[in-house]
Amino acid sequence: MFSRIAGTGSYLPSKVVTNHDLEKMVDTSNEWIIDRTGIKKRHIVGDNETTCDLAEKAARAAMEMAGKTAQDIDLVIVATTTPDLVFPSTACLLQRRLEIKGGGAAFDVQAVCTGFVYALGIADKFIQSGSHRCVLVIGAETMSRIVDWTDRNTCVLFGDGAGAVVLEASEEAGILSTHLHADGHYADLLKVDAGISKQPELLASTFIEMRGNDVFRVAVKTLGRIVDETLAHNQLEKSDINWLVPHQANIRIIKATAKKLKMSMDHVVVTVGEHGNTSGASIPLALDTAVRDGRIKRGEILLLEGFGGGFTWGSALIKF
Repeated sequence: MFSRIAGTGSYLPSKVVTNHDLEKMVDTSNEWIIDRTGIKKRHIVGDNETTCDLAEKAARAAMEMAGKTAQDIDLVIVATTTPDLVFPSTACLLQRRLEIKGGGAAFDVQAVCTGFVYALGIADKFIQSGSHRCVLVIGAETMSRIVDWTDRNTCVLFGDGAGAVVLEASEEAGILSTHLHADGHYADLLKVDAGISKQPELLASTFIEMRGNDVFRVAVKTLGRIVDETLAHNQLEKSDINWLVPHQANIRIIKATAKKLKMSMDHVVVTVGEHGNTSGASIPLALDTAVRDGRIKRGEILLLEGFGGGFTWGSALIKF
């Protein structure tokens, strides 16, 4: 038994913050942000919007494309670093919103920017085992809630959004392989240094901390290695990949990965300019964008890859 993507969906909040808006908030410039990151604007949730709100809209769009109803879904996995509550999980909240009944499992995955790839890998294993047949996989984030809007090094980077796929059982392989990794020795390079069991009194006033240059160097090397690992596992050449769908963190990292693949940027899905870094939502957002505008077609080979805090990193090779 294999799994295949039956449908994709995404959602972006209506509020947009441009680089010119940020020029009025911190010491930065539109040109500086574009030159170093490729980001032009980002979507930000409204005061009453939550991660589950975004996830619900993306999930409904994916289910509609796949032709699936709530009765078809037997597992919900949400990749998020910014859940609505400590518990219940955002996946359980979403399960209720969608009126998915029958006692199928629902849980969150926390691997920051690699979260969607982790969740996709887990869902694929569930389907391969024969225990589940139709899985809703969502990456959803409200990163703006943990951004220090006075820190010019981080506030220019992040945005909010959600992306989703419906993964269904198939006799033909759709998910060809997934490769998941982590190394906690790099934890201090990218973190939010407070939580429920550590300095909970600081949680509301503690934000993303990032040593950007260090993160960049490790990310470029690590993503290069995982490209090699993925191709070798599947006995493929670089030329066999039709599309690269990367985590949308920084245009320079994306270009470095494309160079590793010897791939023209015309075959790389790039949404970082319009979305910013939406963490666990960025890969499914980019995937849905390219599916719906017709660039990605059935039968094509896609390489999804991500890198995030932890550090975590991972890839998924997909026959769409």
